[in-house]
Amino acid sequence: MFSASDVKKLREITNAGMMDCKKALDQTNGDMDKAIEWLRENGIAKAAKKESRIAAEGLTEAAINDNDAIIFEVNCETDFVTKNDKFVSLIEELRKALLFSDCTDYESALNVKLEDGKTVSERIVEKTATIGEKISFRRFERITKSDDEVFGAYSHMGGKITSLVVLKGDNKDVARDIAMHNAAMHPLYVKPSDVPTEVLEHEKEIMRTELLNEGKPADKVEMILGGKVNKYYEEVCLENQVFIKAENKETVKKYAEANGCEVVSAIRYEVGEGIEKKQENFAEEVMSQING
Repeated sequence: MFSASDVKKLREITNAGMMDCKKALDQTNGDMDKAIEWLRENGIAKAAKKESRIAAEGLTEAAINDNDAIIFEVNCETDFVTKNDKFVSLIEELRKALLFSDCTDYESALNVKLEDGKTVSERIVEKTATIGEKISFRRFERITKSDDEVFGAYSHMGGKITSLVVLKGDNKDVARDIAMHNAAMHPLYVKPSDVPTEVLEHEKEIMRTELLNEGKPADKVEMILGGKVNKYYEEVCLENQVFIKAENKETVKKYAEANGCEVVSAIRYEVGEGIEKKQENFAEEVMSQING
């Protein structure tokens, strides 16, 4: 009915994915014009045109069910869309489907079936077409705890930052407090032993150079270094940070221990982190459209 070159041609015309183009030609008995219409009708061609855009806004979400918890991020192009009912309903639909599925990682999450039989991946394409902005399902994690552990979740700024922690113990209030701290203070690791050796050695080298440049005697540098490393841990490790609600400089670790708990793990998602946002001049954009 059609050849590989037909699939390639359809892809070049529509910018749709290879498998979507093949499916379109299957559905239309190889008719190129009808295949293009099929892709448009299903929102795929329209969505594909938006693939090159930058989606750095959006929402993060966490949900808990017994010993399972999930955390995920969905992005869009503008903050305005995050208030859109269609986008909000998408987050809710994904939350329910992902939480009660058996997916364990990002790839399997994309293939989770929704109530109407469509996959998460297909729904994202569909929403890109209906909302009119590039929508992307950026990341997902599932965390499973044991019966002697407790989850703590905290959402900040309406879902711009979401934190999920696991504590050994059974104090949900403490778990939520530490999740809130994790959201606010953005630690990079849970405890000092989590810091990769190469990262720590790089930091030490910077500290040594700094001390020598300050005129510290070379034979005293290593001794001083210990204190600077501890200071570094206080900045980047959750357990070593001063707890935000403490009045006596108590660390997160001490706060947890005082309440019969121990921090096991912590995850923090912030919308758009690591994505290079496009800086636009609105006036220039309007003028370019007028002149165009």
